[in-house]
Amino acid sequence: MLDTRLRSLLIILLVFASPAFALDREALLDEANLLLLPRARTLPSIELVDQDGQPFSTASLRGRWHILFFGFTACPDICPTTLSDMRRLFARLPADDRQQLQLVLISADPARDTPQRLKTYLDYYRAGFSGLTGEMAQLQRLSKALGLPFVPASETQGDYSVSHSGNLALVAPDGTLRGHIRAPLKLEGLQQALPRIIESER
Repeated sequence: MLDTRLRSLLIILLVFASPAFALDREALLDEANLLLLPRARTLPSIELVDQDGQPFSTASLRGRWHILFFGFTACPDICPTTLSDMRRLFARLPADDRQQLQLVLISADPARDTPQRLKTYLDYYRAGFSGLTGEMAQLQRLSKALGLPFVPASETQGDYSVSHSGNLALVAPDGTLRGHIRAPLKLEGLQQALPRIIESER
């Protein structure tokens, strides 16, 4: 009996350690335009405010998977496209996996993006997305830690824009940065890859 169990265990280990399995995993990530980091990165302690006006810290990211990106409510193209695409993606995921994921828009334009404005903007998508805003110094610290750069507007009066990355960051339930979903989003690939990644942490 013991020999049979050992033999089964060895077979499993050989399969997962095989070059074919590694190639399959890399192909899956490539199809999703998803880059996983070789090692998890701890995020600094940062204090922000969510779309309901409630305090939010990086410690609040613990407990479920989060997909975060920087943008702003007056964004003419990247942000609405990203939110629409992610709404479609989340609707395609199995219910259990969907419950493990939270999408968060972090404002790169705190001068205009009040919590109420974020809430109104995100409620339009009816997908349960969250928003964060706060002091520019805190936002820039988080931007650097997540590897999602943006350039603060030099002028915050009138009609202005903000330059920001179109990539998204993937944060695990332990609150560490695990990788990036790169633009352009590949929804079919993400639909296959995200459940596999979520399952690996259960």
